[in-house]
Amino acid sequence: MRIDPVTAVHTPVPVGVRGLFPSDIAVALCDPRRPLGGLLGREGRDLNRMVDRRQREFTAGRYAARQAMAELGVPPQPVLPGADRAPIWPDGLVGSLSHDTAVCICAMGRSDDVRSIGVDVEGNTPLDGDLVETVCTADERDWLATQPDDQRDRLAKLLFSAKETAYKTQYPLTRALLDYHDIAVSPDLSLGGFRATFRIDVGEFSRGDTLSGQFHRDDDLIFTAMCLRPAAGA
Repeated sequence: MRIDPVTAVHTPVPVGVRGLFPSDIAVALCDPRRPLGGLLGREGRDLNRMVDRRQREFTAGRYAARQAMAELGVPPQPVLPGADRAPIWPDGLVGSLSHDTAVCICAMGRSDDVRSIGVDVEGNTPLDGDLVETVCTADERDWLATQPDDQRDRLAKLLFSAKETAYKTQYPLTRALLDYHDIAVSPDLSLGGFRATFRIDVGEFSRGDTLSGQFHRDDDLIFTAMCLRPAAGA
C-alpha cells in the first residue's frame, strides 16, 4: 500500500486524555484509518514489509509525533525504529507511542525535563479470559474478584494497559524485557491513578520500587500514562 502525502485532519485531544500528563508534555492523537502525510527520511525503509494495518499504525504514530514536536516548538524530525522496534527519539526529546485500531497517541517532552514517558491505549473491552492468569498476579486476581461482575473483565484490561505503560517507562532506562508478573499494579478507581510496583530487581529499579501513573476510560478506550522526572539535583 502506498500512503499518499496528503494532510491528515488533526484529532482533538480529549480533556481527560490531556490531563494524564503535565502541561509541559505534548500529547497528540491521530486516526490511523485516515490517509496520512508522508514519512520523513528513512522512517519508511521497512514499510513494504508491513501489512496494511501495521503500515497505517506506524505512519499514524510518526504523524502524531510530528504534531507533538510542533506543540513543543521543535522542527519536524524522523523517529526511526530501533533494532528492538522501540522508537529512537531525536536528540533532546523523550516520548512514547501507542495505538489501537481507531487511534494512535504520542506523548513527548524535552529530555531536560523528563527522563522517560510511557503511554498505552487499549479498547475498553474485556481482557480475554485465557490471558487473565498470564497478565495478572495472584493479588491482582484477588482484587478483581472484589469488583462488580459486569466490570471485572474490563478492569483486567485496565491492569494490562497499566503494565504496558510501566514497561514502556522502564524500558529506555533498563533495556530489560519484563514478564507481566514482574510488575504489580494497584489501581485507585476513584482518583484515576495507579501504582506499578517492581517485583524484581531490574537496572536502576529495586524490588518494591513504585512508579505512579494515571488512567482515563471512556466507553470505547482506556488510556494509561506515566512520566518520570529527573532526580532533584541531577
